[in-house]
Amino acid sequence: MSDMSFLDLEAQTRVVSRLVAGVPDAGLAGPTPCPAYAVADLLDHLRGLAIAFRDAARKDLGPTTDTAPEPAGPSLPADWREELPRLLGDLAEAWKDPSAWTGMTRAGGVDLPGEIAGAVAADELLIHGWDLARATGQEYVPDEAALGAVHAFLLEAAQEERGEGDIFGPVVPVPDDAPLLDRAVGLSGRDPGWTSPKPS
Repeated sequence: MSDMSFLDLEAQTRVVSRLVAGVPDAGLAGPTPCPAYAVADLLDHLRGLAIAFRDAARKDLGPTTDTAPEPAGPSLPADWREELPRLLGDLAEAWKDPSAWTGMTRAGGVDLPGEIAGAVAADELLIHGWDLARATGQEYVPDEAALGAVHAFLLEAAQEERGEGDIFGPVVPVPDDAPLLDRAVGLSGRDPGWTSPKPS
């Protein structure tokens, strides 16, 4: 993987926090581009990854970094509207420390270099931000720096063989002249044209 030596995640975490604020209570059971996740599950996944990658940045290794992501389940806490933006802010702050991007760390039970953990954190924020925006009918304008870095990360990942347990699904073909966000979304294994099904 390429060396992403440093990326300020604050702007992208703010984008995701604004999306979180726009989620209506009535939409929590709605579908998302992640087939296994309803909106509530996606929010809980964002909560878990914010904690895990915050601690990975701090090299605070333990239960939060040793455990693989849990399958979707009804575990979203009642105060998610207040807690999730705070956790996203903590995540961004932790990755502002240059030492977060050096040496080895762990996330999801996997040992990996700090710069790769940071790249994965950026990818999670950017792609799941898109998931949340599409699922809840909100406009999505990701941070440009994060988008460029994540597209490069996904493009390199796409050249590697993907197998069972890979964090990315099969690449969805997207025209070369499509917007950069659509190309990144396709590389992550999602259809950029996905929209929430209309109620019948």
